[in-house]
Amino acid sequence: MKKEYDLSKLKSRRNPYAKQLKKQVTLRLHPDIIDYFKQMAEEAGIPYQSLINLYLQDCVKNHRKLDMRWAS
Repeated sequence: MKKEYDLSKLKSRRNPYAKQLKKQVTLRLHPDIIDYFKQMAEEAGIPYQSLINLYLQDCVKNHRKLDMRWAS
């Protein structure tokens, strides 16, 4: 290997994985929901935010919809 490389001759290109990057959002969740996912994440050995992301990905994959019927 060379000690130094001349990178000025390289052509720039777009990152092919840029569309797959996660986007940061702010969600307001009840503390009991956060505690629930933190407990499940601890049992699974993964960060709770990753667990929430996996759960939401499963909802998208399986086209789950919330049944919202209001009591009259």
